Amino acid sequence: MMSSAAVKDRWSIKNTPVMEQEQFELWQALLEDRTGMTLNQERKTFLETSLNIRMRELGITDYDVYYEQLVAGTTESKAMEWSVLVDRLTVQETSFFRHESSYALVEEYVSKFVERPGKQSLDVWSVGCSTGEEPYSLAMLINEIFSEKKSQHFFGITATDISLPTLGKARRGIYPARRVDRVDVSMRDKYFESVSEREYQVVPSLRDRICFARLNVLEINKAPMQDMDLIFCQNMLIYFRRWRKRQIVTHMAERLAPGGMMVLGLGEITDWSHPDLERVPFKDTLAFRRRQG
Repeated sequence: MMSSAAVKDRWSIKNTPVMEQEQFELWQALLEDRTGMTLNQERKTFLETSLNIRMRELGITDYDVYYEQLVAGTTESKAMEWSVLVDRLTVQETSFFRHESSYALVEEYVSKFVERPGKQSLDVWSVGCSTGEEPYSLAMLINEIFSEKKSQHFFGITATDISLPTLGKARRGIYPARRVDRVDVSMRDKYFESVSEREYQVVPSLRDRICFARLNVLEINKAPMQDMDLIFCQNMLIYFRRWRKRQIVTHMAERLAPGGMMVLGLGEITDWSHPDLERVPFKDTLAFRRRQG
């Protein structure tokens, strides 16, 4: 016998109004203009379903009516609704220590950083941080290295994302046990505390190391971050057109300190270079280092 939830899901899909091609192109243009994200024709069904779920919550039955509400409502109501919608449309596929090679490179870089004379603080930027697994993974790794080397260095992480609801989840740092179970046992015992039978929360001492802030990468050229020692940006650039990817990465590169490193998702951008940066040779990674002086 089918569960009530399954019946509801089948009913929802069956009763989703068909989006005309002209409407789809209108929504495509709006999303790209506001966020830079592109939705190809193959993702039309995804857009229809996502919009329709939100429309039912608002009591709206027409895509055009919802569109008008988003572009012609009051400034406050538009901002709030847009934040909710972006959260629904952003695929938040992430996990702790995702892509092992990238974190291995970070470990090597941080280990060398604490041995260099000079700067006593490590400034890190996690771009497109989603629900927080990435910046918390970086914080755990860096803290372990600092502890192992008995370093007196300080580190802080700025984690940015476009979605306010997603940032709220990241700040709370509460995750299902099934996600936390993938973290190494020693780190899990040290950096998480049980809040229920099925949930864990990142300990306050680690949460305090991270500042979560909203940032639309289309406005990254206005971002206040400067002289970053490490910029980590993975699984975000896939949403953008090639020319915009290059633009975003160039703006990030300009915010690196001399000797700073930028780690990107493998294969997310090709044929890009910057006169002040050099490719970091490390297996199964895509990373660049800003030249010293």
